[in-house]
Amino acid sequence: MKRLRLALLGAVVAALVVTSSAAAFTPGNPYYAKQWYLDQDHAFDAWATPPTFATPVKVAVIDSGVDCSLPDFTGQIAGQKSFVGGSPCIDNEGHGTIVAGEIAGALNQAGVVGLAYSSQLLVAKVVDSGGTIPLKAEAAGIRWAVNQGAKVVNLSFGAVRDPRAPNLDSYSKLEAKAVAYAVKKGAVIVAAVGNADEAYTTPWPFASWPSALPHVIGVGALTHSGNVPDFSDEDPVFVDIAAPGVGIFSTFPKDLTAQQPACAEQGYTGCAAGDLQHPEGTSFSAPQVSAAAAVLLGLDPTLTSSQVARLLERHTDDVNASNGCGQCPAGRDKYSGWGRLDVTKAVNFLDSGPRPPADRFEPNDSAPQAHTLWGTRADFTATLDFWDDPVDVYRVKLAAGQRLRARAAAGWSNAAVNLTLWRPGTTSLHGRSGRVASTAHPGATQRLSYRAPRGGWYVAELRIKRHGQGRYTLQLAKS
Repeated sequence: MKRLRLALLGAVVAALVVTSSAAAFTPGNPYYAKQWYLDQDHAFDAWATPPTFATPVKVAVIDSGVDCSLPDFTGQIAGQKSFVGGSPCIDNEGHGTIVAGEIAGALNQAGVVGLAYSSQLLVAKVVDSGGTIPLKAEAAGIRWAVNQGAKVVNLSFGAVRDPRAPNLDSYSKLEAKAVAYAVKKGAVIVAAVGNADEAYTTPWPFASWPSALPHVIGVGALTHSGNVPDFSDEDPVFVDIAAPGVGIFSTFPKDLTAQQPACAEQGYTGCAAGDLQHPEGTSFSAPQVSAAAAVLLGLDPTLTSSQVARLLERHTDDVNASNGCGQCPAGRDKYSGWGRLDVTKAVNFLDSGPRPPADRFEPNDSAPQAHTLWGTRADFTATLDFWDDPVDVYRVKLAAGQRLRARAAAGWSNAAVNLTLWRPGTTSLHGRSGRVASTAHPGATQRLSYRAPRGGWYVAELRIKRHGQGRYTLQLAKS
């Protein structure tokens, strides 16, 4: 099965101590001045001199390949593999090379600088000769990259999501399983929310797959003026953050720029043809967030993927009418999520603030992923997040005639959760046919009691029902 999936508008603990500085260092790369988006991201404002990291963070570029011969990638490629034939270091589309330059262009005298120039790339070529991405290639590429040690996975593509019309929706179980595998392995997954020109109307009200999958950071686009362009898909839940997505200057395959022999900027988008000369699309917003994730992991390798996501999303610059987006209300919105990427805010909070809470049970978002609870009693703490992690699922074994008593208590302001028990063999937590017990009304505290008529592995589901996030306690007792 093949689908057009490139989200390009109109086309396919560390040794570093972080301190905030009023005077940010300026990279000496010749084309740094053309990379306007780095200033918008406050990419280097946390440091007066170039920071170094003890261990490079591996970032996977699941895309059309990368022109590895460019001097911008000298020493930056940790591994490469093609899943569609041909060489992963030949990029006939240019898409993957643009993405790679945004993330890991070396801090040298070659050309552009990546926001995470200390990171290393794992190049997985998954775009075939027809410009589409076979699902098997995508899934294999994600799994390969994670097995090669990728701590961040960039997915700058998307397929239309339409929950109103299942026949038009492009959900893929194969893709979802590959992403879940990467999440289970601890990788930060970043995806473009998609472009409306690839949907059925503009603007499009739903973030695309895979950005709408659990634990994926969905990235929307911004213009020079701070507005959210119409092409950037909207979604009140799955658009998490925004970053510049127009007029991106980055690396580009030399074989393609050679077709413009009179152009001086060979190997860069300035010498590309057509739309790619000034790339725009959520494809090119996502890699800035992937790079920011790599920066945080370079500073503190002990961070979990959910902690990285929370640091990036909750320490943004709000996007609203005062700074360029007339349609964006104050606070989280369907256009820009939590707001504009601000690397310096996230870095400084990492240095001075408490770590976001970690959840050792993740991913446990569905019946097949349910975390197993052993013994006759369980009493523990975990987290829920309406936008990033709205469901936690647990397996508990009951004998025939045994009673289960469960109590959940959410500890954040205005909390509302539901507690549900599903019969053995349940695979989908939708509808009512598999439910055997459920609390009647959402609230901060939920209690449930159930005597099992037959033995088996029952599934306990805790679901957040109102905007909010934080820790909860869950107590289970069998008798």
